[in-house]
Amino acid sequence: MKMKYNIIKKELKRKDEERRMKRAFLFPGQGAQVVGMGKDIYEKYDEAKKIYDEASRISGIDVKKLCFEGPEEELNRTENTQIAILTTSLAILEVLKEKGIEADMATGLSLGEYGALIYAGMISFKDGIKLIQKRGYYMENLLPNQKFSMAAIIGLDAEKIEEVCQEIAKQNKFIVVANYNCSVQTVISGQEDAIEEAMKILKAQGAKRAMKLNTSGPFHTIKLEKAKEAYEKELVNIDFHLNTKVKVIKNIDGTYYTENDNIKEILANHIISPVRFDKAIQLMEQEKVEEYLEIGPGRTLTGFVKKDNKEAKTFNINNVDSLEKYLEEQV
Repeated sequence: MKMKYNIIKKELKRKDEERRMKRAFLFPGQGAQVVGMGKDIYEKYDEAKKIYDEASRISGIDVKKLCFEGPEEELNRTENTQIAILTTSLAILEVLKEKGIEADMATGLSLGEYGALIYAGMISFKDGIKLIQKRGYYMENLLPNQKFSMAAIIGLDAEKIEEVCQEIAKQNKFIVVANYNCSVQTVISGQEDAIEEAMKILKAQGAKRAMKLNTSGPFHTIKLEKAKEAYEKELVNIDFHLNTKVKVIKNIDGTYYTENDNIKEILANHIISPVRFDKAIQLMEQEKVEEYLEIGPGRTLTGFVKKDNKEAKTFNINNVDSLEKYLEEQV
């Protein structure tokens, strides 16, 4: 049985190398979580089981219970969400790797960048789990004592959204762009009343939709300066390896990491800086990526890719069915 498995694995890898279309791995961010995620993968694949068990051992959290059983309120807490999504993505990734599926480049949305860094070997699995656990904790607990909101604005140019935020900010209110997801979706973050005002104005100016997000934290803004400062101390003793074969696209500016980058500074600043996934999409399109695999819960990132590149070939791998369907197509 093991010999047959190894033959199939080698055949998959050989065929993958033969066809070797340019492929990118995409790792989801906060908001993709759902109770039950990864459960069928865990039950079917030993490789995935090891990832969940090891993440639980490293963090001291029963990650599989959190992912498989929730409850939803606990799973949705930022300090739990980040490690849960990352572990689920890495468990699915491990199965793909065992099947010989590889990528030329990788990126993610916010916490998803850590999945890309781990895949590329720029950071170890152990250090990645430790860091994302601390990152989630600080981002939830080191927040100003004010009411904040975030909202997704769809169907309006980012420049127009920036202008509206700047006008509202003149009233001594805090509001900024936090995520540039794609050409037609931008996320704003700020004081609750400022977000409400911006949503009304932007709808009047032609936005197709303006939706409040299920989060109370002003993520990727200067309001998380304390979280950033605490996180910097966690990064000090972590070893990073920038000379890797797999290219990783940074959230902070949508360019590749290079050997000249100060990765610790970049990851710390990432907490208070806007996510530029729109630029990552542009770079992947310029690089003529032929296949995009979103690995983990949800299908948000491939949705962004499709908005800006309708011809893109995308796959969402988030359970046994989608994983096996994809693998079947590779044989």
